Amino acid sequence: MSNGGLRAERRRMAGWAWAVVVLAVVAWGRPAAAAPPLKIERWTMANGLVVLLVERHAIPAVEAHLVIKAGAVADPEGRAGLAALTAGLLLKGTAARSAVEIAEAIDFIGGSLTARADDDISTLTLTALKKDLPAALNVMADALLRPAFPAAEVERLRRETLSGIRAAKDDPEDVAQKAFAPLVFGPHPYRNPVEGLESTVPTLTREEVVAFHRTYYRPNNAILAVVGDLGAPEARRVAQAAFGRWEKAPMLPVTVTPAPPVADQTVVLIDKDLTQATIILGHLGIARTDPDFYPVTVMNYILGGGGFASRLMTTIRDNRGLVYGISSGFDAKRYPGAFSVSLQTKTASAGEAIRAVRDELARMRAEGVTDAELDAAKEYLAGSFPLRFETNAKLARLLGLVEFHGLGLRYFEDYPRTIRAVTRDDVRRVAAARLDPERAVLVVVGRTRELALDPAPHPAAALPAAPSP
Repeated sequence: MSNGGLRAERRRMAGWAWAVVVLAVVAWGRPAAAAPPLKIERWTMANGLVVLLVERHAIPAVEAHLVIKAGAVADPEGRAGLAALTAGLLLKGTAARSAVEIAEAIDFIGGSLTARADDDISTLTLTALKKDLPAALNVMADALLRPAFPAAEVERLRRETLSGIRAAKDDPEDVAQKAFAPLVFGPHPYRNPVEGLESTVPTLTREEVVAFHRTYYRPNNAILAVVGDLGAPEARRVAQAAFGRWEKAPMLPVTVTPAPPVADQTVVLIDKDLTQATIILGHLGIARTDPDFYPVTVMNYILGGGGFASRLMTTIRDNRGLVYGISSGFDAKRYPGAFSVSLQTKTASAGEAIRAVRDELARMRAEGVTDAELDAAKEYLAGSFPLRFETNAKLARLLGLVEFHGLGLRYFEDYPRTIRAVTRDDVRRVAAARLDPERAVLVVVGRTRELALDPAPHPAAALPAAPSP
């Protein structure tokens, strides 16, 4: 799971608020003209690498986003953090360059090069001026194809990762998320944070990193999304020059144990001496390719994904003053992710706030939404969609995900059209099917002795302040 927790929800709410202001300004003048359809070129190189290109010539810069179709879900059992360690070491030295030389080569041309792993994928992202693109791609390809994985860098990154995991125990949002995920996902790999666990990271070896890279970092398991000041003939030339010698290999599919639905109410209390309670309530959600993705997106915007325009924010925060912040979200990924409601409140208000959340979920299931709510949600989601790919970097990342999930090259036209086609009946149907407040996981971090919850948790559910992974 991409364990963003409540911080991610806050950033999402801030983004909603900013975008609402932008859209309001546009609407106050005259309706914004529809953006022209994106022209996306797609081809597959001889070694199996899929390349996507969108030309944008406004500035002389290019974004190259390379996706490896293996992330933390490919970590072997008991080896959580291996994908993240592998990605984190790509820029730490190759057969030809040290970590310092890689950084200096990119800095010299004023570019940037990053690598990371997520739940489903691992990525390398390059930004460079057009004139420097061949040199920048040469460095990127060197890091991707010929990483040395120096033993000293492996040990250094393990220590840094472990230090971060231990430091996160002081963050109630991180603590809540790491208690929530295993209860929602059971045996599924999404139960583990991408960075790994305190018990697994120190045991990961260089040999395992080398094997992970050799297995999954193959062109026939990769996507290259290129956006910027580059025509198709030149894009084909530079892609071939950088990645044409990358050797493909037979790929075995990553198999995972499906996450079972939450069977009953599960309450976990984690005692910390804090002035406020951090709360997550939720259960298993949907995958990105689920046919209900679009009506669920509309429903969730109205429920708690729409920032200050959402029911949870209006009812529980603004009208009743029970929480400092609250939001909901469906984390739709390759496999079903989590549905969660995240909030922070005074300890004395925690019980009432949780009951209010359950009431709002039940109301959404029973009553659905009004015409006004539906129209506002669809207008916002469809109208703000271009903001998701307004920059080269955003578009390159989104192109990679569109290809990874098999959403098709018409996705950029299909998304707003499909959102606008959602009906009240669609929303009520998915609310009844996809929200289940009676079978959900509830995690509360705070002064647990002062909490009054209904129903009260079983004593075994109470956890110490710093639970072991």
